[in-house]
Amino acid sequence: MKILAGVDEVGRGSLIGPVYAAAVILNESINTKILKDSKTLSKEKREELYFYIKKNSIWAIGQASVKEIEKINILHASLLAMKRAIIKLKKKPSLVLIDGNKLPALKNYNLECLIKGDQKIPSISAASIIAKVSRDRFITTLSKKFNKYGWDTNSGYGTKEHIRAIKKYGVTKYHRKTFSPVSKFE
Repeated sequence: MKILAGVDEVGRGSLIGPVYAAAVILNESINTKILKDSKTLSKEKREELYFYIKKNSIWAIGQASVKEIEKINILHASLLAMKRAIIKLKKKPSLVLIDGNKLPALKNYNLECLIKGDQKIPSISAASIIAKVSRDRFITTLSKKFNKYGWDTNSGYGTKEHIRAIKKYGVTKYHRKTFSPVSKFE
């Protein structure tokens, strides 16, 4: 029997924190019609689907840290997070479909990339939801310690509010110092 895994990442454009990736193998019984790209869903719907997917699939999360992002760049860090998620799966998939146009270096796995895969393939949609909710939860926890930056609402992206806060309060250890405009304030 073929085992298909979908993989997606989240947080590439954020100015803070790790980049997350998820790999998901859906159970045959799952309702794939309700799975959509995480960016098209409300926060409440993502949370609801997050629990549904976790209960009805094999899934794993991989991350690449801020230090890794700064050392190898965001593209390679995203691919590293994907690789870590795929390797963590409890079953080895026959085929891994990855959202985007780049593949992680991973021997002995059958990998294919698919542009806008998160809009076309249910297991990639599921991975986008797992990755997004997992990263959002991490950022929300961080925002309690660093409440002046608005991370609970901007997820660390470069909003006007966030940029103003960096100017006023400085750069934290969670900021990606190689990213513009953070690098201007370092």
